[in-house]
Amino acid sequence: MADELLLQVLAQFFKTLADENRLKIVGLATSREYRVSDLAQELGLTEPTVSHHVTKLREAGLLNLNQVGTNHYYRLNSDVMLLMLSHAADLESIVRKMPQPRPDMSWVDDLDLDEQDRKVLRDYCVGQRLKQIPAKEKKLAAVLRWLATRFVPGVQYSEREVNAIIEQVHPDYATLRRELVDFHFLERQGGGGTYWRAAGR
Repeated sequence: MADELLLQVLAQFFKTLADENRLKIVGLATSREYRVSDLAQELGLTEPTVSHHVTKLREAGLLNLNQVGTNHYYRLNSDVMLLMLSHAADLESIVRKMPQPRPDMSWVDDLDLDEQDRKVLRDYCVGQRLKQIPAKEKKLAAVLRWLATRFVPGVQYSEREVNAIIEQVHPDYATLRRELVDFHFLERQGGGGTYWRAAGR
């Protein structure tokens, strides 16, 4: 079974079991066969309600039907239950084997930057998050030029606001904040406190 289809089957399996009365029916039907009327009596439910739950469990392959004359007896299909649980236990490997969707990088084309800077961003970003801070100065400058566009010219920012804007891109806001100042993309008042985008940047 293809991994994507298997995930859909597992999702439907757990959705079917995400009901207290259905779980009770599964629990009771583990050891012996039950008619709908027997289950209704055990659970204190009406027969139409139990019939609805039995139908859902049958659709999921979780109950076997044994028809004796006009009587319908239901028992847990332990093979299906064990199979689904074994797949669920292997869920991590199933997810890791599935091809991951490629992040949308179309936003890079809309930036007012040259093609060389755009190439750096495509290499260093996943979506609009920075994978790592470039070690080479030229590539770092390209990333900082992009970061600078997130600050509105003429607006003053507190250090907390600057950190929050940078953290949307990378968790190490302290390093990137310092680099933005050192490369003169941002200016700050005195030893810090108030920041603004440098004129002409």
